Amino acid sequence: MGSLECDCKQLLKNVVGDEIAMNPLDLGEFRRQEQMVVEFLVNYYKNVEKYPALSQVEPGYLSKCLPSSAPQDAEALEAILEDVQQYIVPGLTHWQSPTFFAYFQANTSTAAILGEMLCTGFNVAGFNWVSSPAATELESLVMDWLGKMLDLPRPFLFSGNGGGVIEGNTTEAMICTLIAARERVLRRLGHNSITKLVVYGSDQTHCSFQKAARVVGIDPQNIRALKTMQSTLFGLFPDLLRNAIRSDINVGLIPLYLCATVGTTSVTAVDPLEPLCKVASEFGMWVHVDAAYAGSSCICPEYRKFLNGVEFADSFSFNAHKWLLTSLDCCCLWVKDPNALVKSLSTDPKYLKNEATESKQVVDYKDWQLSLSRRFRALKLWLVLRMYGVDNLRSHIRNDCRLAQLFEELVAKDDRFEVFFPRNFALVCFRILPSAVASMASGHAVENEHGEAWELNDVNKLNAQLLHAINASGRVFMTHTVVGGVYVLRFAVGAILVRERHVIMAWKLVQERANSLLSMSGSNTPHA
Repeated sequence: MGSLECDCKQLLKNVVGDEIAMNPLDLGEFRRQEQMVVEFLVNYYKNVEKYPALSQVEPGYLSKCLPSSAPQDAEALEAILEDVQQYIVPGLTHWQSPTFFAYFQANTSTAAILGEMLCTGFNVAGFNWVSSPAATELESLVMDWLGKMLDLPRPFLFSGNGGGVIEGNTTEAMICTLIAARERVLRRLGHNSITKLVVYGSDQTHCSFQKAARVVGIDPQNIRALKTMQSTLFGLFPDLLRNAIRSDINVGLIPLYLCATVGTTSVTAVDPLEPLCKVASEFGMWVHVDAAYAGSSCICPEYRKFLNGVEFADSFSFNAHKWLLTSLDCCCLWVKDPNALVKSLSTDPKYLKNEATESKQVVDYKDWQLSLSRRFRALKLWLVLRMYGVDNLRSHIRNDCRLAQLFEELVAKDDRFEVFFPRNFALVCFRILPSAVASMASGHAVENEHGEAWELNDVNKLNAQLLHAINASGRVFMTHTVVGGVYVLRFAVGAILVRERHVIMAWKLVQERANSLLSMSGSNTPHA
């Protein structure tokens, strides 16, 4: 044995002793502990309906339950899982509960969980092709698969010189496309023109659009949220967009980007894509179509009509992690001109240079996103598409829409309530009618469009009280929105375990709480 080898062994012994104290990937323990976690999750899903859908804990509860410092010595997984059950589970709002009807769903599935296990188990950072060729090529493949399922125009697919990428969320998709649009204009006009750039959406466009615009340097005063009306089903009116653009041009501003929405968060309104795209094209603007929630439904032929006009847009995105049985995070973005992203987002340091990149024959996804490293998200989407197939995924979407239709019909049968907005997908927006609370009106009453005398503020307050009473029961969780000044309750179907009995139970609970509120006010005779 040479002296250098002896020195190295002695140094290692001095540092760690005769044996390595810990093996962080002991395969025997991995198998045993993995089975424990799977069993824990199986029991969780068996019992999830028993938990309050909305967590009932108070702010700061967890710091009273857990130590203020990390443990000095290792702890057994058995003890950790006991703490998860005792302290973490009560602090969860149970998004997979069949009585979760809030926001929009973020559903999962066996296939997605297994795909996530593979992704985490391999733990590759596929920032460019050479760093993990399979990660890049599988993502390109499944994005074309999914694009074809949506019947996206061929220019959005790799097979048509476009392409798709999996981002973390809609905000990232918007930021990336905003940067591409910004750089396309500023390369021509000079970067000093950034203060003149204007972006457009409606007052129903998701708030992430405003955040994304600020992140890329758009002056907040140049972010337009154009007013929508109930008479146009809260869609963005093309003439209003054209007038706003012309007004901005007249004062020396530069129209840059339009965000059109298919399925707005408040009420699932749908912007008229084709006429809006044609207006934008008159002024050389980038058009992005955000279908974060509703995009999943468009794999069904009967819902594909909502994407009509997308062929005139520059980019399109939706979140498979909302309604396509693919767990967080999985935002699917397609662009017609990938070079627009690459020119704006690429980095080319010496330490990442390689022959594959230099050949221009591969995709380096680091240049399609904000960060360098990226997870192998395509695995879980691939498993979902393969393990369920297109027909079963369509059935899943249709079943949720059927359950939403059932709730909509139940609301319509009670003359104290109204469905405030026509149901497009699996969201029902409803409220107690002004006529049911007319006697509660205080102050100066006004007439609504039906000639009824009532005070809007009183109606809104009562509907807010109704939502609070529903959620306080712990039996279901719903959320609300305010659109056109009207407070409405949102009933979003989509939790993976939801069944017809849960929808019926939720409606009975709504009626029970409405009976109580209205009887206390003396404004109506309770209905059974």
